[in-house]
Amino acid sequence: MQNENEKEHVLKYKLAYSGIILLVYIVGKNIPLYKIDLSAYQQASVGVEDLLVQTIGGDFIRSSILALGVFPSMISALLVQVILALRGLFTKAKVSPRKSQRMTVAMTFAVAAFQAVTRLPELKFVVTGGMLPVARAVAGVEMVTGAIFIMWLSDRNGKYGISGRMVFVTVNILERIWMTLLGHPIQKLAVPLAAAALMMLVILIMENTEKRIPVQRISIHNIYGDKNYLAIKFNPVGIMPMMFATAVFMLPQLLVSLLGYLFPQQSGISWCQENLSLTKPFGIFIYIVCEYLLTIGFSLLMISPRDITEQFLKSGDSIVDLRAGRDTRRYLGRVIWRISFLSATVMGACIAAPLILQLRGDIDSTLVMLPTSMMMLMGFSCNMYREVSTLHSYDSCRPLF
Repeated sequence: MQNENEKEHVLKYKLAYSGIILLVYIVGKNIPLYKIDLSAYQQASVGVEDLLVQTIGGDFIRSSILALGVFPSMISALLVQVILALRGLFTKAKVSPRKSQRMTVAMTFAVAAFQAVTRLPELKFVVTGGMLPVARAVAGVEMVTGAIFIMWLSDRNGKYGISGRMVFVTVNILERIWMTLLGHPIQKLAVPLAAAALMMLVILIMENTEKRIPVQRISIHNIYGDKNYLAIKFNPVGIMPMMFATAVFMLPQLLVSLLGYLFPQQSGISWCQENLSLTKPFGIFIYIVCEYLLTIGFSLLMISPRDITEQFLKSGDSIVDLRAGRDTRRYLGRVIWRISFLSATVMGACIAAPLILQLRGDIDSTLVMLPTSMMMLMGFSCNMYREVSTLHSYDSCRPLF
């Protein structure tokens, strides 16, 4: 019989589960694709796009069975959210979680297959002749299967572990930061590390700053009645827009790569292939636009003024000096818009700064993603700290009965 004073150890179990998930992921990262030429990748140079892929859990440098990372599941989740949001404009019927999950799985399979097809011509194999198509087909199946497997691991870790898919991105970022620091002299690291320290400080401040909107709650009639508020973070949706901006930015790259493979003589496609890169001003502009739009869009989607207003109407609560209903919804919409726009501007400036320094030659191209990676790592750390603190507080409480 369980002791009535015995505490639950939810945090311990979740940490152990996430540890097992990470162990499986690390093992999978070190399993190469079928007949891949490992020696060609050991001597290959690392470009900006390779570092960009690693920020969303991909790893084409190793060319493992998990090379696609969390990109297919991330972009699929985004597309499903957009589809459901557009559907909600025309009908009030709700989509069941099971149907939404099926849509995400199907779209993940399609995106993974498309990404594998665009990557296969770039892979180098140890076989030639008639065996080369067979090796490419097997490698393509392995990459798609690996993407579905990572999606399943993310789902399991989200339910029974800590931080969902973020743990995979964190592991890849930590590995890339460590390899970058070991592979460059301190003279080259001075400027990137200084930029990284400043960007980490900025994201730390943004994650711990909030706007408090006074709320009048009818159920509280004591000295704390005038101390209730609705809190909106200065960085409303955390580091998520940066991850999704990377995924969205890769979509046109993949499409242009496929078109370039099919129509190699088209000058317009060649121009897009050359300029749709983070080493070119056009590519940097597109990347920052993606970050802006996703930050504002996610903020309005996840902190919905309509949902908050409906909750106020049901509970009888209201924002001080505002009528419940339309006035509250409009006010919250303006506040969330201003905060998200300011957040997108600050984050966009932080992302653009090292990329612009790279164009000027102040930062080496192999180091340009180091500040952004460390900024994302700080954002992930803040989210994980909050989750761990919540679970620790839960474990600290003893049941009343």
